[in-house]
Amino acid sequence: MSAKTSVPTFNELLRPVTQADESFLRIEPRKGFFRLDLADVWAFRELLYFLVWRDVSVRYKQTIIGVAWAILQPVLTMLIFTLVFGHFAAIPSDGLPYSIFTFAALLPWNCFSQAISRSGVSLVSDSNLVKKVYFPRLIIPLAGVASPLVDFLVSFVALLAMMVWYHVPLRLTVLSLPLFLFLGLLAALAAGIWLAPLNAKYRDVGHAIPFLTQVLMFASPVTYPLSIVPQKWRLIYGLNPLVGVIEGFRWALLGKARPDFGVMALSTLIVIGTLLTGIVFFKRTERSFSDVL
Repeated sequence: MSAKTSVPTFNELLRPVTQADESFLRIEPRKGFFRLDLADVWAFRELLYFLVWRDVSVRYKQTIIGVAWAILQPVLTMLIFTLVFGHFAAIPSDGLPYSIFTFAALLPWNCFSQAISRSGVSLVSDSNLVKKVYFPRLIIPLAGVASPLVDFLVSFVALLAMMVWYHVPLRLTVLSLPLFLFLGLLAALAAGIWLAPLNAKYRDVGHAIPFLTQVLMFASPVTYPLSIVPQKWRLIYGLNPLVGVIEGFRWALLGKARPDFGVMALSTLIVIGTLLTGIVFFKRTERSFSDVL
């Protein structure tokens, strides 16, 4: 005799999901202003790796010279800056050859500008992924900040070759380079997690990001030394975290004058404050991403 199969009633089908229902997963927004769920980002770290790898592979797919673009772009920019600002405008370079003086600043600047550009539009670029599957959305702008590191490492080889050409020895201060790079990426992430949700709702932000980064480049000592900035403006000017990052790179690599670590500490506090408030803003607006994308 075959056993009877029990058919659930309509009321049983409508009963609320309980913790005993192991086949169901209920995803709800957390309550509480500071429930940021940052542990989920670590749990999905493999997804972060694959998003970074995807961005790098897609950027250089079907290109003739491939990853060599990471060297060609800053080198061409350095040559133009050297001709215009170093030769025609005769801007001082603190006793260093203008080409390597500029190139040492272009490396952290390009890494920052690419990071903020990619993270700022990352939610819109990956809108199909956001709307189809659950994962911590904070991973998307974080991947946009991490992917330019590949270009930075390739360009850094060119900088080392220039240091050999100009007989600039490596110093122990080069060990502090990761700290300055980390501060620059942290500043890009702080800006990116503010810009990404705003760009998801107001697409004007995506059009404004390239303009804002271009303005910020001239507000940072990329083509000129900090020494030409009047002393009375140094404190306000130093609040820009890129000032400390670029001056730190020149000090660590080229033996330039040591940056003002007091100003750097202040700018670091500003970056951390912007980052923490940005994470709170990102998590508060996260629940509406699928509606606006």
